[in-house]
Amino acid sequence: MDRNLALEFVRITEAAALACARFTGRGDGDAADQAAVDAMRTAFDSVSIDGTVVIGEGERDEAPMLYIGEPVGRRDSGDPAVDIALDPLEGTNLCATGDSGALSVIAIAERGHFLHAPDTYMEKIAVGPKAKGVVSLDATVEDNLSAVGKALGKSVEDLTVVILDRPRHEDMISRVRKMGARIHLIGDGDVSAGIATCWEETGIDMMMGTGGAPEGVITAAALKCLDGDFVGRLKFRNEEEKERATKMGNEDLDKVFSRDELARGDVMFVATGVTDGPLLRGVKVLSGKRSTTHSIVMRSKTGTIRRVEAEHDLDRKHWSF
Repeated sequence: MDRNLALEFVRITEAAALACARFTGRGDGDAADQAAVDAMRTAFDSVSIDGTVVIGEGERDEAPMLYIGEPVGRRDSGDPAVDIALDPLEGTNLCATGDSGALSVIAIAERGHFLHAPDTYMEKIAVGPKAKGVVSLDATVEDNLSAVGKALGKSVEDLTVVILDRPRHEDMISRVRKMGARIHLIGDGDVSAGIATCWEETGIDMMMGTGGAPEGVITAAALKCLDGDFVGRLKFRNEEEKERATKMGNEDLDKVFSRDELARGDVMFVATGVTDGPLLRGVKVLSGKRSTTHSIVMRSKTGTIRRVEAEHDLDRKHWSF
């Protein structure tokens, strides 16, 4: 993939972030999500790719979505064929409540290199580079904590684990606390939480629990760029989801996927902050219809990580806000 595409994609996440940031704290997640979707879809039209959305928002959000299988990009003759995993607003509720960590994210791979998965759940563990290869979904919570602590040169009591605050995680939370590790409970936004394990300054050592499968694939792509590690296993809610997974080419429904099985080959990851979080600052509104954005652009091939700060004159934008 042409490295110059990365900067084209950051313009797309900037557009989505600017659009949905107008709804920050207004309590209307659907309106925020729709604004992000509309802006992202429009921005894709100017990019010279033959793109297909393979990981989209799915059926959970009621707002119109960029659906699985939707063609995106200019799709002219000779444009590179790429697969797109995206979430125009990762952390819809975070934006609606004005909480931290909402992002607009896109991951890009060559055609056929992302796992095709239905909008179901996924068991996940994410860790940074120093703990690469030491975690397993078939190991106990206690064994995983001990393995990560040993890899990082920390006692278990000094580890910080991010877990989604959900009733399904009550037993996991209890076991982590019994081991003495610290827990940071989050309401949404496990993509940013997974990525945060790769930067020591965030204080996050591990992310674990069950969340959305689409977010799992996106997180795996990001961690590949950062040389972190990720393992995931699809967790179906009903027989219909199992049937859909089989139709998408998933034969072993109990398979534990490695990072590189979820995101194969060279990948790119782009994100723009909507609200302030551990990775990125959110959109800031200035006087005179100007706003600033803070984005990150990463490539697995080179390991390059770019942070992009931009100031936008919204009167000169062609997006329909």
